[in-house]
Amino acid sequence: MTVAIIDYGVGNLFSLRSSLSYLGIENIVSGDAAALQKADRLILPGVGAFGDAAAKLRESGLFDEVKRQAAAGKPLLGICLGMQLLFEKSYEFGEHQGLSLIPGTVEPLAPDLPAGSGLKVPHIGWNSLNIIKDDPLFKYFTPGAHVYYVHSFYAKNCAASTLATSEYGITVTGAVRRGSVWGTQFHPEKSGAAGLSLLKAFTEL
Repeated sequence: MTVAIIDYGVGNLFSLRSSLSYLGIENIVSGDAAALQKADRLILPGVGAFGDAAAKLRESGLFDEVKRQAAAGKPLLGICLGMQLLFEKSYEFGEHQGLSLIPGTVEPLAPDLPAGSGLKVPHIGWNSLNIIKDDPLFKYFTPGAHVYYVHSFYAKNCAASTLATSEYGITVTGAVRRGSVWGTQFHPEKSGAAGLSLLKAFTEL
């Protein structure tokens, strides 16, 4: 069983690959469509701005390839910005189209935070993950365990696919699923044992 980490010029690939290797999971980092087709699981990482990432995914020729493989039922996990790319569109510095694999939008966090809360954006740090729908992704996860976030935008209008949330003045979408497509707003590869448990479960889905 091989997990392919999709390399399209955006994402912290080293720490993610290190986490999978630590778990004893065979993995590759590739931007080659043929290599991704041979893999059993796909992970779409991402850091930075939505529009730039979406453009790079298109330029790499992988935008439609990812959609095809997800439509065929291959398990796909989007992480942080990679999760956001799974949605229909983002309003980060304009309006940008996503992969439309999960219904919903990606919108700025700051305007929704309570006035006078003093909460900073980007939201950086550890938050308890509240599971609201049971899912195989949480097979080894301890409910309420803390996970690590770094983000200024978050998924909205996606209640039907939301698996877990965290509180940061408001309820933030933490994990989502639609069919064989999963996403986490937090970074499993930076979330210690809790994050490793999710990556392990994903490889067993």
